[in-house]
Amino acid sequence: MANAHRASAVPCPFPPAPRCGKALPQWTTTAGGFAMKFTLSWLKEHLDTRASVDDITEALTDLGLEVEGVENPAETLSAFTIGKVIAAEKHPDADKLNLCRVLTGSGETQIICGAPNARAGITVVVASPGTYVPGIDTTIQVGRIRGIESHGMMCSEREMELSEEHDGIIELPSGEVGQTFADWLAKNDPAKVDPVIEIAITPNRPDALGVHGIARDLAARGLGRLKPLAEVTVPGAFPCPITVTIDDTAEGCPVFYGRVIRGVKNGPSPQWLQHRLKAIGLRPISFLVDVTNFFTFDRNRPLHVFDADKLTGALRVHAAAGGETLDALDERTYTLTPGMTAISDDAGVQSLGGIMGGTATGVSDDTVNVFVESAYFDTVRTAYTGRALKINSDARYRFERGIDPASAAPGIEAAARMIIDIAGGEASDVVVAGSAPNVARAYKLDTDRVVSLVGMDIPADTQRATLTALGFTFDGDMANVPSWRPDVLGEADLVEEVARVASLTRLQGIPMPRPTAGVPAPILSPMQKREQIARRTTAELGYNECVTYSFVDQGSAALFGGGDDATRLANPISADLSHMRPHLLPGLLQAAARNQARGFADLALFECGAAFQGGEPGEQHLQVCGLLVGRTGPKDVHGASRAVDIFDAKADAEAVLAAIGAPAKMQILRGAEGWWHPGRHGRLCLGPKKVLGVFGEIHPGVLTEMGVKGPAVGFVLYPEQIPLPRSRGASRPALVANDLQAVERDFAFVVDADVAAQDLVNAAAGADKALIDDVRVFDEFIGGSLGEGQKSLAITVRLQPTDATLTEKDIEAVAARIVQKVEKATGGSLRG
Repeated sequence: MANAHRASAVPCPFPPAPRCGKALPQWTTTAGGFAMKFTLSWLKEHLDTRASVDDITEALTDLGLEVEGVENPAETLSAFTIGKVIAAEKHPDADKLNLCRVLTGSGETQIICGAPNARAGITVVVASPGTYVPGIDTTIQVGRIRGIESHGMMCSEREMELSEEHDGIIELPSGEVGQTFADWLAKNDPAKVDPVIEIAITPNRPDALGVHGIARDLAARGLGRLKPLAEVTVPGAFPCPITVTIDDTAEGCPVFYGRVIRGVKNGPSPQWLQHRLKAIGLRPISFLVDVTNFFTFDRNRPLHVFDADKLTGALRVHAAAGGETLDALDERTYTLTPGMTAISDDAGVQSLGGIMGGTATGVSDDTVNVFVESAYFDTVRTAYTGRALKINSDARYRFERGIDPASAAPGIEAAARMIIDIAGGEASDVVVAGSAPNVARAYKLDTDRVVSLVGMDIPADTQRATLTALGFTFDGDMANVPSWRPDVLGEADLVEEVARVASLTRLQGIPMPRPTAGVPAPILSPMQKREQIARRTTAELGYNECVTYSFVDQGSAALFGGGDDATRLANPISADLSHMRPHLLPGLLQAAARNQARGFADLALFECGAAFQGGEPGEQHLQVCGLLVGRTGPKDVHGASRAVDIFDAKADAEAVLAAIGAPAKMQILRGAEGWWHPGRHGRLCLGPKKVLGVFGEIHPGVLTEMGVKGPAVGFVLYPEQIPLPRSRGASRPALVANDLQAVERDFAFVVDADVAAQDLVNAAAGADKALIDDVRVFDEFIGGSLGEGQKSLAITVRLQPTDATLTEKDIEAVAARIVQKVEKATGGSLRG
């Protein structure tokens, strides 16, 4: 846990103050993810290359490791030159200032300096007038101090942002007058002009959170040769005095490696290590801590070190029971909840697995015996713990994205070797608990898929060479995925790797092939076409389209036949969105209620989407749903505005059905679901079982439950129920015109009040299907001379002859059959 354990709380908004001089490593984030920093010399420890910084940064961005910025000290320091102080004397009007005559590349000049070490004979760094000094954010100008001009400035290290040293100006042991300071540093202290590259790491590339992984990508691109990691083995000189066990409940830690190194001398790190950490924004703490941070960034291998003398008994990796506390290295105390991965000794919890260690067992300058930990922690469990406790560390960031599970064993060997070589001591045997998870997998490399998936023509040998350079191994056509690439999960990912390394900038736009003859086949399916037409037609009728959630609350779902466990969401985004919607009307009614609450009373809304009868695949269907609320228009002195009614919904439903290809002749039947008004609705059917849609008033009880003020009418259509046309031709049928005059006759029948008008119309139309072209109801009369429970329905029957003009005798014969059919079907009689 890199002393990432030791480390790394996010620097904002309120970083904890360092204690006992132990600063916390810092890391930054960008819009694209984690910002990984490394220096050019660090990269060259893993990559044998002569590529320039520009070539490297361009290749990194092209490989998907987007460069966020480059800090090149040589460019910043290019304007500073080397000079020599010829003479120095006190300023006549200031005791702490010296008048210095300085020899520069452009000749002798006078500079006033207040540094205590300004004297004749020293070699200095000069900022001439016009030079920008980053440490003080100032551009040097010719100035006048106490009446005497000063032509420049002699600089300290802090003024050039080389270090925090500012007790005096820089004294160089050598240097040629007029030489740029950047060139002098490149030869004498190259670490101070080492370019720092910052890249944004996307969540799918945890292997690039180590410099070695970045070097591997660049080597695969052809920018150099990847230097293999040395195989290090440190023989144990004595049995490890600390044992480690992993409880069965500790699902968050599959494997744990540890060993004691005794007799170490902790203290400041070597200069090369300090420079490397400082360059990427980490403050060196002590050698033992710096080692863990080094391997975290060098190989994406988080480690942690305990002071072995502060541990009590054996170590146990376990799931927290809940309520345990840990005084962590970020100066805060955390209370653990059940399930968090904890590392405890006999005295209690000493570390949060994969996230951060505790102060009680942290190393210090007095540490002589250290226990080194190299483990693998589960990604999900680490993320759960870190988010719950609001801890951000370098270790957590890496473990929750997935490090190489096979790196634990070589990681502890490499760390032990570095500690012994620099801090001395001798290592114990390695103790191992658990076993590394098996992530071995292989996918077939189909070299032809690069063309079909990406559109790039890459030779098969080049594809295999690219994957080999990235660490894949081959067994015939099967590519074995390396353990450090958790993002490669299929054959398409192999193609992506090949294309990424080859550079997608080589991809050229090629027009799609056109058919040599004929009309191209349609792209949209019949249902997609119907959905498109339904949307357009409903919008043309004056409705506003809504796009609501596919989820509703349980109460609303229950009103429309849903709300059971089959459609309940396991992880709803809120309590008001707990179930899959059984119908589109709940969402539209909720939208209407929100609009009414804001003063919009007259609404025409529609939605086209899926409704769900269950939670299994296929238990859903397409609906087109419209809702009218309020009045047909604003208040009008002439009375044109009226409340919406069932016939508005019927007309709109029939218009949409006609547009999407429904047959012209449909039956209108009762018996719809309970959310429709029981006496003011109709089902649009092709036979009693083939329901194409429903229209009508919304039940008043439903409106009350949904908080909608009526009147409200609507319709719902089922495009999937409309039969597909038998003929798939693009041409229209021939126009059928008739030159014989049609005849209309009116009939009035007295029927029982509960007889549906549709039954009467269907009976009349069936009297002569070839001759009768249309039947319409044009009048309804109740009361008067009619008896109780009766009504009069008047219809117009249109007769359209096809062979010969109708005679009076023909018309009377058809009329007689109409009367007979209606009386038989309805039990009524022709009104006198």
